[in-house]
Amino acid sequence: MSKTTRRIKELFEEIDQTPFGPAERALVDEAIALAVEAGDEKLEYRARMRLTGSANQSGDTDAMLASFAWCLAKHDSDPERFPLDIGNGGADLLWQYKWMAGTLGASPIFSREQIDAVLHDMHEHYSRAGVSQSGVIMSRFEDAWVNGRIDEAEKWRVELAGMPRDEYSHCDACVRSQSSGFFIETNRDAEAITLVEEMIEGDFSCGDEPEHALSRAMLPYLRAGRDADAKQAHVRSYRLARDNPDKLDIVANHLVFCAVTGNEARGLALLERHIGWLAHDGLNAAGHFSALVAIGVLLDAVERAGHGDAVVRGADAPGLVAFFGEHDGTWTAADLGVAAWAAAARLADAFDARNGNDYFAGRISAAKALAETTYDVPINTDTFLPAPVSRPEPTDAAGWTDRARDLAMAGLGVPAIEAARRALEGATGRDRDEMHSLTIGYLVNSGDLEAAEAALPARIASLRDNGREHQAALEERVGLAVFGRTEPSDRAALEHELANIAPETPPDVVADIRLSLAMLLVSTGEPDGAKRLAGAAADGFFAGESPRGVRASLHFLARCEVADDDIEAALATLDQLDALEPGDGERGLSLLTRARILGGSGDFASGARAADSATRIFTELDIRPAVVDATALAAALWTDAGEPDEAVNRFRFAVRQSELLDQPATGLGFAFGRSLLGAGHAAESIEVLQDVYEQETEAGIEAASRGETLLWLGQALHADEQYGNAVGAWGAAVELFTEGGDSRGAARAGAMQGRLLGRFGETDDALESLSAAATAARETPEDAGLLTDVLHGYGIAQASAGQEAALETFDEIERIAAEHEAHWLIADVTDSRARALSSLGRVDEAIPVALTAADRYAQAGDPASAAGAELTAARMLAQSDRVADAVPIYRAALEREEAIPELRGVAALELGDALESLGRLDEAAEARAIAEQA
Repeated sequence: MSKTTRRIKELFEEIDQTPFGPAERALVDEAIALAVEAGDEKLEYRARMRLTGSANQSGDTDAMLASFAWCLAKHDSDPERFPLDIGNGGADLLWQYKWMAGTLGASPIFSREQIDAVLHDMHEHYSRAGVSQSGVIMSRFEDAWVNGRIDEAEKWRVELAGMPRDEYSHCDACVRSQSSGFFIETNRDAEAITLVEEMIEGDFSCGDEPEHALSRAMLPYLRAGRDADAKQAHVRSYRLARDNPDKLDIVANHLVFCAVTGNEARGLALLERHIGWLAHDGLNAAGHFSALVAIGVLLDAVERAGHGDAVVRGADAPGLVAFFGEHDGTWTAADLGVAAWAAAARLADAFDARNGNDYFAGRISAAKALAETTYDVPINTDTFLPAPVSRPEPTDAAGWTDRARDLAMAGLGVPAIEAARRALEGATGRDRDEMHSLTIGYLVNSGDLEAAEAALPARIASLRDNGREHQAALEERVGLAVFGRTEPSDRAALEHELANIAPETPPDVVADIRLSLAMLLVSTGEPDGAKRLAGAAADGFFAGESPRGVRASLHFLARCEVADDDIEAALATLDQLDALEPGDGERGLSLLTRARILGGSGDFASGARAADSATRIFTELDIRPAVVDATALAAALWTDAGEPDEAVNRFRFAVRQSELLDQPATGLGFAFGRSLLGAGHAAESIEVLQDVYEQETEAGIEAASRGETLLWLGQALHADEQYGNAVGAWGAAVELFTEGGDSRGAARAGAMQGRLLGRFGETDDALESLSAAATAARETPEDAGLLTDVLHGYGIAQASAGQEAALETFDEIERIAAEHEAHWLIADVTDSRARALSSLGRVDEAIPVALTAADRYAQAGDPASAAGAELTAARMLAQSDRVADAVPIYRAALEREEAIPELRGVAALELGDALESLGRLDEAAEARAIAEQA
């Protein structure tokens, strides 16, 4: 065997173990090149057979068609040298035939004669191979349907149903999905829904399924009034299709769904994410047609919703010019909608000309009619980006001065310095002094002391030009000390100035010394002294008729009062500040400070409203980073206020605002996903958290952070009843937490995984997960809450598995609980111990333990749980043929009036059964009457 042959065979092994994608395709191309170079057609055949499958999976239709044609010619010339099946586990030549007719039919550049020839050739090859014609008939059905020969398609569909199946038949998932799609088009929604639901219940799947079938079922569900099912189908299908550009037609269905369900903003977000897929497969004109029609439907809905001027990001990509034509600048939704309909019409004309009918033109008419009916199915993931603030650039020094102040108040140093530079081109008087001061202050805060020193002489000169000799002389003496520098010599210089104030020194200069020293004291952890100096500075600036100095001092004073936990004083100081008519930027900053103070004091709703007000101000000022910060703060406060839907709205807005800045928004996205989950929108939460995880992975975010995202994704999946996926997410989270050295995270995720596995009877796996979680939790014994929670789950699992070690685990929990005087936990673990003893067959021991648990629950102030423990004890007695002994325990549970009605009802029914078994029929009737009233 030559070196080249050996290398090609090594490549074949590697190709067959590599998932479809660029890496696998590169290996295939290398194998073909080597085989051609060696002149070995047998190896080239095997390489090109792999190429056909690879190209089919990646949407490289040109390569797929060429490769298949070459391989078919070789097989027909010498079937022994070039067999149907190369034995690599991939699709053989007969199976690949099923891709061909559909591929030719999907582009109007192929004639009807070419398509028919392929179908005839497929029939001949299947006949010669002695296999069922099922695959051929399915291909004929699909070709007739998608090209508008509906009656012929129905004939083939009926014939297909009675045909024997074999290994060359289309899979159950594909047949059901295609049949459901055909039923929908021929107005048989109920039959379509039945097929799709059978498919889901039977767990039928393949490369495009069940996501394709689910996307087809959305509109029938809506027409049937099953909005929740339609939404669930949308969310699940899109989640499965969103990463594969070959699924363009599936995404097209989702764009239409969004258009008719009032989710225009979500539809626009999906379009922006996937619009580039149009250029993925140049020969998939049928997919392009479906997508263009869907884009038209969606963007018409966006325009009707009042957002026709919304920019469609990504629509101006060079690869899309072939579809939409040349266009200056960005595309608006209204303009792109017109272009999409025009492009769809051109394709419809080409298809209908080839097919000799008006089927594609009819699809356009039907799509436009569809928009006349709408459904209310809200999905809480997206919002329209606000129209850009029409805030003209300042035209004079005064305007630039105001802009610099607003930007500075919002904490945007670089743009504030640039605005100050523009202001200095024409500013005079104190405005000029202030712009120099703003620039120097931000240079100091950014650590560029050399540049700050270089800028100081201009500031001093400006002060002297404006007759402010005392301030100029002060800054000559102390330099950057009055601009926030915190070196030891700066404190000494300021204290010296304060101790040696000349009688003629203006009060605003003295105030500047005091405020500068106050800021320095805060940086060294001396808030009391800072607070006194800030208050005195405010008085000095007032006496010196410096309103900006007064407001700066009051804002700083409020911060000092917050640091000193004097909330009432801080709010009063902010009230003083607001009464001084601050500028817009100052007002926004004051509101943010107020929001944080109110939130920190527990008045979350008031804090949230203050943050909302700040958001409005910064939006009007077009200071988007401040908008993001203010909105995120409002969202967090609305969450704490117990208003999850309000929080969702703010987080959604913040995420979209952040996208305008083209900056990473994973932190906001994570908070948004959690917020959606907290508001009961689990399906939407899954989508957002998956996005965040993918972004974090792509950005190389640290493992523990990604683990936290997966932990919450697991919770969202659990809430959406996707239990298998939840187990997988938590398992991956454990690995990432472990990789990142976060034992707490590993314990939390492992415990969640273990509990869920135990719930579904996967006892061994549950014990393994919970044991590992307990080991991780013991690495941080100071987190007693986590440790006891994990151990409790582990102990319950051990008991369920019949392990006596559960009792030792409960002993450990009880010791920890006693150390921390956690009385309710002691009661709870006592209750678990009772249940464990019972499951271990030690019922006589379990009964008094259960009664002890009841007493402990009562002492811990939880009478409902006390009643539950007594009910457990009564059941143990009854099941041990000690019914008479159980009766008083049942009665004790009933006597706890605080117990929940459901529990009282159950206890009363069981008491009735017990009394009846004892022949005490009147008492049994009385007990059952109590149950009826519960």
